[in-house]
Amino acid sequence: MHTDEIRTMPDKGRLPHALYRGDEVRELDRVAIEGQGIAGKVLMERAGAAAFALIRRRWPEADKVCVLCGVGNNAGDGYVAARLAMEQGLDVLVLQLGGFDRLQGDALANYEAFEGLGGAMRAYDGIPRETELIVDAVFGTGLEREVAGPWREALEAAVVHPAPVIAIDMPSGLHADSGRVLGFGLKAECTISFIGLKQGLFTGEGPEYAGEVFFNALEVPALIYSSVILSARRIDWEQQSQFLARRSRSAHKGDFGHVLVLGGDLGFSGAVLMAGEGAARAGAGRVSLATRPEHAPLLNLARPELMVHGVRTAQDLQPLLERATVIALGPGLGRASWGRELGQAALDAGKPLVVDADGLALLVENPMRRDDWVLTPHPGEAGRLLGLAADAVQADRFAAAGALHDRYGGTAVLKGAGTLVQGSNRRPPAVCSEGNPGMASGGMGDVLTGVVAGLLAQGLSAEDAAEAGVCLHAAAGDRAALGGERGLLATDLLPHLRRLANPDG
Repeated sequence: MHTDEIRTMPDKGRLPHALYRGDEVRELDRVAIEGQGIAGKVLMERAGAAAFALIRRRWPEADKVCVLCGVGNNAGDGYVAARLAMEQGLDVLVLQLGGFDRLQGDALANYEAFEGLGGAMRAYDGIPRETELIVDAVFGTGLEREVAGPWREALEAAVVHPAPVIAIDMPSGLHADSGRVLGFGLKAECTISFIGLKQGLFTGEGPEYAGEVFFNALEVPALIYSSVILSARRIDWEQQSQFLARRSRSAHKGDFGHVLVLGGDLGFSGAVLMAGEGAARAGAGRVSLATRPEHAPLLNLARPELMVHGVRTAQDLQPLLERATVIALGPGLGRASWGRELGQAALDAGKPLVVDADGLALLVENPMRRDDWVLTPHPGEAGRLLGLAADAVQADRFAAAGALHDRYGGTAVLKGAGTLVQGSNRRPPAVCSEGNPGMASGGMGDVLTGVVAGLLAQGLSAEDAAEAGVCLHAAAGDRAALGGERGLLATDLLPHLRRLANPDG
């Protein structure tokens, strides 16, 4: 049993960055077996051992364990974990979903090994009340249709049972590729994934259903990964902070760009202010706000370092557009004639852009493509840009992010749980594994717009600025949420942005 490997298992922040679809991981598994001569039963033994070692580390007091097994290889992992638990003196019960006669290959061999030792098992008939831990070994990565019938009934029973759940490889009901729940899913407290991390664990419903994610490569040689091109990349601030090197001692503000934030129609002055502060805290050399004249004096009082200009017409805006390095378009812009006129002038200015909120509404009405912008829609806005319902966007967020890039060019940032960044087709899409539900509050998108614009102004490419900005924003949100997720405000991120944006400071 490979207990030592699990004891030193990296935490969530040190997971691999390569992500794969389910069929790609199955191909890696095949290459390990056929190309490297590692028997499938050996990989299954290692997977079950890794799962059991995590169980003992995570729930050392749990004695009564119930393992839910399906009929595929995931069930084989479950039977290995059950056998090892029984050998260690735990009270283990395996409940079989689908007939025992449907097991085959290595899964069948491990069922027989468990049975041969006198292991307790029976067809699923309900989870015993005294169960202290549920092991989910039902579907794994192969699920492609909605969970229904007895399978769903079993998952529903596990959901209402008070015992915690550990998922082996994938939480049952969660699609490995899209992060969508197929009919019904089982939420796990943690998930241990093998050989390759599945991209669906990190976006959409994935983070909610997977819980804390652990990884074990099952000792496969590193060279097998050259046989499959990864489908996506996991990004986090620890990785992305490399883009913000220590500044030269002779630097001046002109070296770090000039962000112009355009927005703040009547009643929405806060949006443009938060975007401006986000850009400044991310390190932009100068930040100007172009907003309604009625707001300008008040915004100057709120943050005197920002240069605030009251503009009424596109002609008033023109000198500001000429001086800007990057334009952040949309926070509080509104959809009245003032916002439309000034927004169109910004789109026509020929400067790199970060477009959010009401700026995106202009693109819905007048679609265009360009390579020098970053679009930052939430699922509803993405749906309008693509002519889809928000639910359709959420059903396959990777596909939606790719469609946004294909239709509008530049770099698309699809916000939400597991924010996605899709830039040039030279890179697989990126999914941010940081952030928390407390960030689902007003103004967070405005701060993100400013952060990305601030990084773009400092010379990062649009794709790099988007990826680094998303991770910086998420990491700041996680720092701010240490005081509690509920009640987290967008402005709570600002002091953390500054600290995180100086990794070598």
